[in-house]
Amino acid sequence: MGFGLPGIRKVLFAANQASSKAVDAPKGYLAVYVGEKMKRLMIPVSYLNEPSFQDLLSQVEEEYGYEHPMGGLTIPCSEDVFQHITGCLNGR
Repeated sequence: MGFGLPGIRKVLFAANQASSKAVDAPKGYLAVYVGEKMKRLMIPVSYLNEPSFQDLLSQVEEEYGYEHPMGGLTIPCSEDVFQHITGCLNGR
C-alpha cells in the first residue's frame, strides 16, 4: 500500500536530505519541527501511513513546499494539536 498524497515522495525525499545534514534521527524515525518555538520531535515513520498525519503533510506541502531548512519536516500546527494527533496514533 502506497501513500495517498501526490508529492509525498518529494516531501519525504526533501526531509531525508535535510535531516542527513542535521543531527541524525534514529532508524525508523523522522525529525519534525512543531509549534511556535519549532520544537524538534522524533516520530515513527509508520505515522506517514495514517490519514490524520497525511492531512498534516498536505498542510506542510501547501504552506512550506518541499524546502525545510530546519533539517526535518516543519509541521504547521501547535504542539498541543500535534500531541493530540500523535497521541491518537499511539493509542491504536
